[in-house]
Amino acid sequence: MNSAGMAAGAKLTDEVLRMFRALGDETRLRLLQRLRGGEQCVCDLTEDLETRQSLLSFHLRTLKDAGLVTDRRDGRWVYYAINHDGLEILRRALDELRPSDRALRVLRRCD
Repeated sequence: MNSAGMAAGAKLTDEVLRMFRALGDETRLRLLQRLRGGEQCVCDLTEDLETRQSLLSFHLRTLKDAGLVTDRRDGRWVYYAINHDGLEILRRALDELRPSDRALRVLRRCD
C-alpha cells in the first residue's frame, strides 16, 4: 500500500522506509537482539554471530544509516548500541497503521 492509501496523518517517510528495509534481514535482526543487552564491541559481535568483520560492518552500517543503532569509537574499537529514539520513531509509525475502532466496523456490505 502506498502512502496515499493510508489513513489520514500516517506517512511513510524515507526514514521509516529505511528502517523497515534494514529490519528485512535476518543478520540485522540478530544484531539488534544481541544489542538489547547493551552496548557491544564489534569484535564481540563478530565472535558471537560467527561472521566476518567486513560483512558484520556492512550490516551495522545499514542499521546505523537507518537510525536503529548508534556507534562510538574508543581507541581502535567501535562499540554499537540500540538507538532508542529510532525505535520510538518506528513504534509510532506502526501505531499509525493500527486500525481505529471505527475502521473495525463494517461500514457497508458488498452484495
